[in-house]
Formats: sequence, structure tokens, C-alpha cells
Amino acid sequence: MRAVTETLSTQDGPMKLHEVRPDTSSDAPRSAVIVIQEGFGVDPYIRSVARRYADAGHLAVAPHLFHRTGDPELGYDDPTSAFPHIRALTQEGLLTDIAATLGRIEESGIPAARVGVVGFSMGGSVVMALGAALELGAGVSFCGGGGGGLTQARLFGLPPLIEVAKGFRTPWLGHFGDLDAYIPVDDVERLRTAAALSPVHTEVVRYAEAGHDFYCDARPEHLHEKSAAEAWRLTDAFLDRRLKR
Repeated sequence: MRAVTETLSTQDGPMKLHEVRPDTSSDAPRSAVIVIQEGFGVDPYIRSVARRYADAGHLAVAPHLFHRTGDPELGYDDPTSAFPHIRALTQEGLLTDIAATLGRIEESGIPAARVGVVGFSMGGSVVMALGAALELGAGVSFCGGGGGGLTQARLFGLPPLIEVAKGFRTPWLGHFGDLDAYIPVDDVERLRTAAALSPVHTEVVRYAEAGHDFYCDARPEHLHEKSAAEAWRLTDAFLDRRLKR
């Protein structure tokens, strides 16, 4: 496995891209996974997820989406420090960054149909935004749409994500904890109904004992091991079906 951080050119200036290539003694990777950061930047946790997908045989990349606001790597002790950077994200800027990322992936001979995008918390919202704008192989959101993003807030300059979901162009899987203080269960069910109206396959999975960020082993106080294990299993199966067929 080889991990490097490269710098890509975008319309809004240089952007770092953390890239992990799988160990391939013969064939080059046939699929890729774009890992979308939480609100804390491309930190050790996000880099560990990239390694996880490289271990599974994918080319794994994590774009530094906060490059317009200084590209910080923020700690977990003060989540509010992420807010200015999240508010600075726009749909246009995200599409610019993902276009550059996809260009890098294409250099490895991997088409968009074999590219998955997996995002966490803020990144889960980004995946929903991208899923309505692009035709990729698969999209997976962990706890996306928090803080009213599903029904009220205009994240990234978009309508509520429940409305966005009706126009998904990328097959999508969403993971949500019933104990999530930021995403009411009723909103998750409205999202399920809305996503089902899109022309692509969608799934929503709820975890009765899980709260927000239940997937993150870097924060033991949030981790719910049983739910996390099931979410990772379902995600791996979803990506395999969509990207390797």
C-alpha cells in the first residue's frame, strides 16, 4: 500500500488530495472510493478510512475540501470550530473539487461508473449533494443532513436535502442512528420516502441503539460497535455490488 498527498489544480486554487493505492502485484485497481471528510478536515480518522478502502482493493482518495479556508485539521474538542469552514462550502465549489478528484482517478483508468463516494456527518451531506449532481457508481452517507439539513437549512446553497434526494442520479445508501440528537427519526423516514422517488436505487438503514457519529472508532464516546460493524458490512457489500460488477 502506498499513501501520498498530492496537490491538484482547481478553478479556486490548489487542493491537496490524500491518495492511498492498494497493493497490486499485477492488475491496477479497477474501482475507486472518494472519502469525504467530516467537519474536522482530512484528519487521521479520514486517512484511516482511505486505508481501509485501499485494503479492500480500491484506489482511495480524500480531497481536502476546506482548501479555500486554510485547509485546517481541527480537533474533536470544539466542534463549533468547524462551522465557518462548513458554511463556506458551496455546491459549485464542491463540484469543482470533485471534478478535479475524478480527473485524477481517471488517470488511473477508472471510469465514473466504478467510482464510489463515502462521506461522514458533514461529508454525508456532501455525498447527497453530489449524488443529485453526478452519475457515479455509488454513494454512501453516514449521518448526513444533521442540524436541520434534511428539512430546513440550505446547506451548500442547496434546497433541503430531502428535496435534493428526489433527484438522486447516483445509487445511494444512508446510515442513521435513532438516537442521533441532530437528525430526528421522522426526518430520516421522510428522506427514505423522498429518495425512493429518484430514478436510482436507494436504501436507508436505521440503527436503534446508535447516535450521531456512531461509526467513528476515533471517538469511543460516540462509537456503537455493533451498529458500526453492521454499517460497514452493508457499505462494503453495496460498494462491491455497484463498483465491481
